Amino acid sequence: MAGITTSFASKPILSKTTPFHSSLSSKLFGLRFNHVYLINSSSCSSLSSSAVVSPVTARFGGGGPRRLSNDRRRQQSDAEDDDKALDISSIRSATVRLIDQKQEMVGVVSKSEAIRMADEADLDLVILSPDADPPVLRIMDYNKYRYEQQKKKRVSQKKSAGKASRMDLKELKMGYNIDQHDYAVRMRAAQKFLKDGDKVKVIVNLKGRENEFRNIAIELLKRFQSEVGELATEEAKSFSDRNMFIVLVPNKAILQKAQEPSKKKENPAVNEVSSSV
Repeated sequence: MAGITTSFASKPILSKTTPFHSSLSSKLFGLRFNHVYLINSSSCSSLSSSAVVSPVTARFGGGGPRRLSNDRRRQQSDAEDDDKALDISSIRSATVRLIDQKQEMVGVVSKSEAIRMADEADLDLVILSPDADPPVLRIMDYNKYRYEQQKKKRVSQKKSAGKASRMDLKELKMGYNIDQHDYAVRMRAAQKFLKDGDKVKVIVNLKGRENEFRNIAIELLKRFQSEVGELATEEAKSFSDRNMFIVLVPNKAILQKAQEPSKKKENPAVNEVSSSV
């Protein structure tokens, strides 16, 4: 804890020097004073404040400004947003566009009428679009609305964080003599898994005398990888055992490039009032 130091002095009469030590302590404030006097031995009983002595130092506790934690700041920010959403006095317009508790558009009414309707329903009157002309207000249970919004946000964040940090491994098994239809089904599944950001392990099992067709199995795996194309890159492979496989991982550069056109096609948000807000 930071401390505060103050200094002051008292002055006894000095003549022939004789050291005299005195101390005073206070348990109440945690103060301690140390005095060192040089006092005339013949006039030890009479002290005056006219002589210079060593300063007396007192240190007592203090504290710097408190720092708010991130959670406390977030709570304050949410509280400020709540205050703005419920501060009807900030609406300068005499009329408002009102949405009732059933999410049905009431239309343009006076501000006092909107307040009266909210009071009758025993619900909150919440500002949705303060800058609209006229401002848009909605009658609702604001605490319930905030809880549902925060719950949706937490679920969304949990899903996105989990997906970003986890890459699942999907397995696709084939025989060396797989028919064209089954091959096409596995190809579509592999493409879907890779676009979702998952790894794909393609396995060809050789049983018993099927080991004689090893070359056909190897060509099948190479063909599969070739038809997947730039969507994936090879991470590992093994053609030495009876269970031959190849592991494909998503090509992030290609996936991001494929997502960009869809974002560009999206039109900018249009300011419009919807009863589903």
